[in-house]
Amino acid sequence: MKLIAILFLCSRLLPSLTQESSQEIDCNHQDVFKAVDTALKKYNSGNKSGNQFVLYRITEVTKIDNPDIFYSFKYEIKEGDCLVQSDKTWQDCDYKDPAQAATGECTVTVAKRGNEKFSVATQTCQITPAEGPVVTAQYDCLGCLHPISTSSPELQPVLRHTIQHFNNKSDHLHLFHLHEIKSAQRQVVAGWNYEINYLIVQTNCSKEKFPSLTPECTSLSNGDIHECTDKAHVDLQLRVASFSQECSLYQGKDFVQPLVKICAGCPRDIPVNSPELEEPLNHSIAKLNAENNAVFYFKIDLVEKATVQVVAGKKYSIVFTARETTCSKQSNEELTESCEIKKPGQILKCNASVYVVPWEKKIYPTVKCQLLGQRHLRSCEYKGRQQEAGAELVPESEVN
Repeated sequence: MKLIAILFLCSRLLPSLTQESSQEIDCNHQDVFKAVDTALKKYNSGNKSGNQFVLYRITEVTKIDNPDIFYSFKYEIKEGDCLVQSDKTWQDCDYKDPAQAATGECTVTVAKRGNEKFSVATQTCQITPAEGPVVTAQYDCLGCLHPISTSSPELQPVLRHTIQHFNNKSDHLHLFHLHEIKSAQRQVVAGWNYEINYLIVQTNCSKEKFPSLTPECTSLSNGDIHECTDKAHVDLQLRVASFSQECSLYQGKDFVQPLVKICAGCPRDIPVNSPELEEPLNHSIAKLNAENNAVFYFKIDLVEKATVQVVAGKKYSIVFTARETTCSKQSNEELTESCEIKKPGQILKCNASVYVVPWEKKIYPTVKCQLLGQRHLRSCEYKGRQQEAGAELVPESEVN
């Protein structure tokens, strides 16, 4: 069997913001390569014809403990010279001639279970043929837990079973019924696994007079509240075959219903991807680029929060992150869609206030930004097969 030599030019992504559950790690980590190998084999196995793709470069690796270990990363691929129907893996292939080869980039999350088992949770690949438009391929892990709607009818039989179990086993003198479903997940196995988090509330029906819940049972305003998490397995005959239940008690006097605030002139949240934000954001980034002294233009990378308030017009308050681009102000009259994010590059955390007066066709943006830092990006480049023995990971070297 042909031996493989892998040359990685690596380093870490130094985070501008840290999170308790995630960290950016070196892309030459042994587990990262195993995760990429799993993802690329999964992608190649999904193609019924044509050639396999071969790893070219790994970037932007994040390790997440949640509490299982997940690796989230991007990797670039090039078309190889091995057919997908062959018994070879991508590591046995050479790159196809660049003029005739398709290329692509994949964004993937891979779970690690135990010491060696890796499985793809989600994967989306953007493939550019040798000559042609970008094609998107997506793989979702059908055997993994995925969120489902809390209003899904399929949850009702499970909840009826588990709430009945709670009422039968608890020492409380009153029956409880469903108050709110907070979250739900489903996993397709030989049947279905469900994980449901919900609230149940004490009713006016005592166990002494009511053996089970009836339409007469209503919530007590000062009744006790239990927050429960159930894990249930439903078999192919749609029966609850097994389940576990954990509940925490909130005394009635300690449970406060959230107040519903009605205020016509108060700020209200709007989705960060709302088309309504397009114009305020365009004016915000234009204002930012006009007022700062940076050599390169900045572009909006992520919108974190947005509100709108009806005044004499509309006032938008937006929190966003802006990243330095490759377009210099000296060579470009304005920021365009073709301006790519610069790596490494500066990052700004910005608060924008945009006052829009539609009947005057006027917009007044104000933007205040704080420098978060600079991301020092290195990537890991796969150098392909060699005939010599002793494949190894070479020392780090920065890729500009």
